[in-house]
Amino acid sequence: MNLIKRVAIVGGTHGNEFTGAYLIKKFEQYPELVQRSSFETLTLLANPKAFAATRRYIDQDLNRAFLTQDLQNSTLSDYEALQAKTIAQQLGPKGNAQVDVIIDLHSTTANMGLSLLLANRSPASLQLASYVSSINPLVKVCSPHPESESAGLRSLCDLGLVIEVGAIAQGVLDAYWFLKTEELIHTILDYLQTCNQGTYPIGESSLTLYETIATIDYPRRAAGEIQAMIHPDLQGRDYEPLNPGDPMFLGLDGQTIVYEGRSTVYPIFINEAAYYEKGIALTLTQKQTINVPKI
Repeated sequence: MNLIKRVAIVGGTHGNEFTGAYLIKKFEQYPELVQRSSFETLTLLANPKAFAATRRYIDQDLNRAFLTQDLQNSTLSDYEALQAKTIAQQLGPKGNAQVDVIIDLHSTTANMGLSLLLANRSPASLQLASYVSSINPLVKVCSPHPESESAGLRSLCDLGLVIEVGAIAQGVLDAYWFLKTEELIHTILDYLQTCNQGTYPIGESSLTLYETIATIDYPRRAAGEIQAMIHPDLQGRDYEPLNPGDPMFLGLDGQTIVYEGRSTVYPIFINEAAYYEKGIALTLTQKQTINVPKI
């Protein structure tokens, strides 16, 4: 791993996710909590206008506004598009970022527990994730499909990640998840500090990874209206196996709609409130165990 010089902790990318936003408020008041001797730590409230309004966003989802083509498109001028460009100037640009690590703080209404969402599967990202999950086995690690460019803020640098915690209602500050998120932040900062000092805290290891493979929408009428809900047998079972033939949706007519895939998958973000507008009822992942080489 290269020497870490600057780390950015970002919260409030979605204005109604209070865990990250209020952690940024805390770190602004007590910056010594996140400072380490071998690198600089920056804090950023990413979407202050949406946070003030207790809304996920004002014009568009800020965490979907960081595709390279959008950042370079001068005709995109709504609030979040401009905010994304400003953040990219502060932290990016992609491929030549001004920070070495981005920790973007999020919460979810789905039963995701403690999750790390990686920007990519670089050796440094996998090594960090392997260490964090070894310290806290409750942490689940997700990665995007290797061939897709991420539109998330975390993608501005190679060692970018999201801490995703829940279930938490939107616009609610929950002390339990606040403390759990803060604990993960300190674990990551301490790990980076140790690596900078040349003492790598983990050797060759294995890592359980949940790789995104597809998203599934709710069954809908021709006009787009939802006509089924997450089946009660599936609700709250993020990261648990979903087998062919297992109940997936319960129709308004009372009929069960089963999963018709050919192999076992592991759904995440099940019934996430913010994803109704995106046409996503759940995200399917494949579970794999990979070997992470020693630094």
